[in-house]
Amino acid sequence: MDGLLTPVSTTYRAKDKAPLLEEVKPLRKDSKPDNSLNSPEDALEILRHEPGYQSLISVLQFLSRDQAGDGNAFNITKPSPLSAQLVQVLVSEIAPNYWTLLKEDSTSNKKRRSGFDLLLACLRSITAINAVLTRLRALIQEAKSDGAGKGKSDVSLNLGILLDLLCALLPGDDCVQQIWSSTIAGHQENPAKLRPLSQELLATFGSGRIISVTAEAEELAKNRRKADMDGNIDIWLADGSKYTQWLGRNIATLQSSEPSSEHKTKFASGLFAKALRLGYSDNLIKLTLSKLLLTKGADPERFALLLDDLPVMEQRKVLSSILKLFSQEYLDRLGSCESEGSSTLISAVTGALNSVVGFSDARKGHLVEWLTNSSGAGLGEGIGIRRAVLAALFQFTEKDYMTDVLEKSITQFGDQLYIKHSPTLQQEAHAQVLLLSAGYVYRRSPFKVASLLRRSVWMNAISNRLAATHQRARFLGMVVGEGLSALVEKDEKKRLNFQMDETNQTEGRWYKQLVHVSDQAGSIDPLIEPRRDTAPTRKANIQKPAKKPAPAPAPAIPKQPQQGFIIEELSDDEYEEDDDLVPYAKPDSDAEDSDDDPTLVTRNKPTAPVYIRDLIRYLRDIDNYDHQKLALTTAPTLIRRKASYGTEVAEHAEELASLLVGLQDKFEIDNFDDLRIQGMIALIAAQPKLMAPWFAKTFFDGDYSISQRASVLAVLGLSARELAGFETSTYSASASFPSKTLPDRIEQLWIGPNDKKQLEDQRMKSLKPLPPNALENVARDLVSDMLAPMAADAADSVAGPDVLKLSTFRSQLEGGNANAKVKYKTRTKPKIRSIPNTTAQLISVSFFSPLVARFQAALHSSSRTTRGVLFHPYLLGLYLKTLGLLVHAAGPSTLSLPEMTTELWGGLLLNTSIRAHAVGDLGVTQAILFALLALLDVNEDRMRDICRDMGREVVETQEWVATVFENTRGDGGGEENQVKMLSAAVLVRLREGIEKYQLLMVGDLIG
Repeated sequence: MDGLLTPVSTTYRAKDKAPLLEEVKPLRKDSKPDNSLNSPEDALEILRHEPGYQSLISVLQFLSRDQAGDGNAFNITKPSPLSAQLVQVLVSEIAPNYWTLLKEDSTSNKKRRSGFDLLLACLRSITAINAVLTRLRALIQEAKSDGAGKGKSDVSLNLGILLDLLCALLPGDDCVQQIWSSTIAGHQENPAKLRPLSQELLATFGSGRIISVTAEAEELAKNRRKADMDGNIDIWLADGSKYTQWLGRNIATLQSSEPSSEHKTKFASGLFAKALRLGYSDNLIKLTLSKLLLTKGADPERFALLLDDLPVMEQRKVLSSILKLFSQEYLDRLGSCESEGSSTLISAVTGALNSVVGFSDARKGHLVEWLTNSSGAGLGEGIGIRRAVLAALFQFTEKDYMTDVLEKSITQFGDQLYIKHSPTLQQEAHAQVLLLSAGYVYRRSPFKVASLLRRSVWMNAISNRLAATHQRARFLGMVVGEGLSALVEKDEKKRLNFQMDETNQTEGRWYKQLVHVSDQAGSIDPLIEPRRDTAPTRKANIQKPAKKPAPAPAPAIPKQPQQGFIIEELSDDEYEEDDDLVPYAKPDSDAEDSDDDPTLVTRNKPTAPVYIRDLIRYLRDIDNYDHQKLALTTAPTLIRRKASYGTEVAEHAEELASLLVGLQDKFEIDNFDDLRIQGMIALIAAQPKLMAPWFAKTFFDGDYSISQRASVLAVLGLSARELAGFETSTYSASASFPSKTLPDRIEQLWIGPNDKKQLEDQRMKSLKPLPPNALENVARDLVSDMLAPMAADAADSVAGPDVLKLSTFRSQLEGGNANAKVKYKTRTKPKIRSIPNTTAQLISVSFFSPLVARFQAALHSSSRTTRGVLFHPYLLGLYLKTLGLLVHAAGPSTLSLPEMTTELWGGLLLNTSIRAHAVGDLGVTQAILFALLALLDVNEDRMRDICRDMGREVVETQEWVATVFENTRGDGGGEENQVKMLSAAVLVRLREGIEKYQLLMVGDLIG
C-alpha cells in the first residue's frame, strides 16, 4: 500500500511564516472608508465580503445616486452584466441577512431615506424580479427534496423573506411603468435591443410565472409565517384575482402616462393580451375600462389605441365583455327603456361605445355580428344595450353597417330552422334588432326599406312566421310585419293589419313603436357619476331620514331646594298600617342569567326589522349573530307582508336577493338553508316578473359555489309551483297585516285563549324546514303521481311489460304494501288541472324561457369556467329536473306549451353534449328521463301534434330510451331501479303515441 502513493515534492515552511489556517475578519466600514468607494466594482467587492451595516448603507446610497439624478453613468436598474452580479448578491446574500435590520430602520427613521427604501430602489428592475423568482424556485426545490426535514426551517425562513421582498418591490399603480422606463432607457431608437427587452418584461409579468411561484412558496413557508411576528403580511401576489387587478391598474397607468409612444402602446397591448389569459378577464376589462375611459379627465382615444394592437380574436372577446358590462351595470335597470332618463343613459353608453370602437373596422364588424349572430344580440339582456349598439353603428357613415344588419336580420328572421329551434327569448331579441335597424335605415334612405319589403325574402319571412306552430313565433311575425308596413305605407288601407287583439295590446304596440326610436351619441358623464355619487347618496338617504319635530318637553315640577342632608326617623308602626299592600312576587329565573360570566349576558337585544331597509342592514352585518338570525327568521314573512303595500320590495328586491344568495352560515344557525331559501321564494312570489329572470341570470353569470347555484334552482322550482297553486307556503298565512285581523279583545270572544294557543302551536309545527333535497322529493312525488295510472293499467293487463307489472310498481311506489292492488285498481285517471293563462304565461316567460335561453347561450360560450360549472353532474341533473317541474307547473292549458316543448325536447334533451354527460352518470340520465316524462304527461292531449311536428325527435328519443332501458340492470333498489322504471314509463308512452299516429310521422321521416 505504501508504494501506491509517491510524493511529488516536499516543502518545508519556516516557523516565522504565516500559519496555514488564519481567521479572516469580515470587512467592516472602518476597513474600507467611504472615499474608496468610487466604482460599481468596489461596491460589488464590498457586498461579497459580508459588509457591516453602515458599509451596506453606504454601498446602497452609492448605487442609488444615479436614480437621484447626479449624472452617474452606472444605473443598477438597467440590464447589464455588472448590474446582474450586484443584484444577485443583494438578493441571495444581503436581503436574507439584513432584512430584519432594514425593516426596523424603515420604521424607526421616518425623516431620512432608510436602508430599506434604498434596497428597494436598487432592486426595482426586471433583473432583480427575475433573480428573486429564480432564487425562490431553487429554495422550493430544496424544500421538496429535503425529505428528512434537515435545514427546513432555514429554507422556510428564506422563502418568507424573499416573498416579503417581492411583495415590497411590486406595490403601487406605476410599478410597471417605472420598470419599463428604466429597462428601455437608451434603447428607444434601437428596435433590435428593444424587442427582446419587451419580450422579457411580458414573459415576467404576463405569463403567470409570478403567481405560480409565489403561491407554491407561500404554501411551503406557511408554518414559518404563522410563527413569525411579521407573519400577517398578505402575499397578494399569490392571489390571481388581486394580481390581475394590480396588473390592470398598472396597464392603465402605463397607457395613460406621458409621453405617449408607439413602443409603449405596443407593450401595454401585449401585456393586456397576456393578462386576459390569466383567468380573470372580466375583472381586468372592467378595471381597465373604468381607468382609461370612465374617469373624469380621461382620454378616450387611449383605450381604443390599447385595443388596436390586440389580435382580432382578443378584440372580439374584449368588446363582448364590454357590452355585457354596460348592459349589467347601467342598462338592465331601465327595463323596457320607458323610464325617466333612460334616453340620457343610452346616449352615454352609445358615446362610450364610439370611443371603444374608434376607427377599427374589425370592431365595427363585430358589432354587426353581435347583433345578427344566432346566439347574440344580448340574449337575456334588456333592450337598452341593443339600442345603444345600433345607435353607435348609425354614427359610422363610412360604410352602411345598418343596412347589413337589416338584411341579415330579415334573412334570419324568416329561416324555418331558426323559427323552429331557436329559444323564444332569442327570437324576441332579434325581432327588436330588426325593428330598430329598419327605423334607422328608413330615416337615412326610405327607398331601401321600401324596396327591401318588396323582395321575396321578406314575403317568405312573414309566410314562414305565420305558418309556424308556435304561438309566440306567429306573434313576433305579426308585430314585425305590421310595424314595418306602417313605416313604409302612408295609406292606412294599404298597411298590413292582421286584426288580432294581441298585436294591439300593450306589448304589441310597444314592439311596433320601436321603428320610431332614435338614439344619439352623448357624453359619458352619466356613466361616471353613479359610481362616485349615487351610492353614497342612497346611503345617506337611508341613514338620515327626515327629522321629525321634537316633542315639547313636559312641564317640570318645581322642587324645594334642599339644604344639606335630611334625616328622618321612621317608626315600625307606620309599616304596620300598610298591611293591605301586597308585595311583588319573586320573578322567575331568567335563562339569560344562567351564564356564569355576566359579560356574556345580552340585555339590549335588537328588535325584529319592520322595514326592508332594516332587513338589508341586518343581513349586511355578518359579524352579529342576533342580526343575522333575526333577519333570516323575519325575511320570509316581512317580504310577503310588504309585497302588495308600497314599493319597498320592488326597489330593494335585487339587492336583497344578492345578499340572500351569497349569505354564508357563519354562526351555524338552525335551519339556515331553509330560512334562506324561504326568503328567496318570498322574493319571487312578491315580484315574479322581476326576480325570476334575475335568479335565472344569477345561476349562469354569478360567481357562486355549487351549493349556492343549486339553491337558486330549488328556489325557482318551488316558487313556480307555489305560483301555480301546487304548493302553499305556510309563511303566506302569517304575512297578513294586523289590519286584516280582529283585535285581541274581539278575537277572544270568538276564539278562546286555549284554542288560540292551539292554533298558534299548530301553525308553528307546520313550519317544517325544507330538506336539502326538497326539489328531488317534489320530483319523486310527481313521478309517483304520473306513473300511478300506468300502474293501474298494468295491474289489469296480464300481458303488459314486465317492468310495469303490478308487483314491480307495488314495491316501488307503495313500498311493498299488500293493499296496493286495490288502490291502483280503484284509482282513476287524474283530472287535468286548469290553470289561469296569466299564471301559465308567467311561468313560461319569466321562469322557463330565461333558463333555457341562457343555457343554450352558455353551450356556445368559449369560457371554460362557465362550461365547467354548467356541466357539473349534480347541477346539470338538478337543472333538467327544474325545467321538468316548470313545464309541469305551467300545465296543459299553457298557450306557449308548444314552444316550451320544442325548446326543452329539441333543444336540450336531444343535445349531444348533455347525452354525453349522461353516459355513466345515473343522476343526469334520471333527470333527462324525468323531464321527458313531465313533457309527455303535460302534452298527453297533444300527442298527435307532437308526432306530426316533432316526428324525428320522437323516434330518436325512443331509440335512446330503449338503449338506456336495455343497458340498465335495475335488479336491486337504488338509483338504477329508478332509471329503469322511468325509462320503461317513457318508452311505453312514446310507443303508444307512435303506434297511434305513425301515419302522420311517415311523411316527416321520408321528407
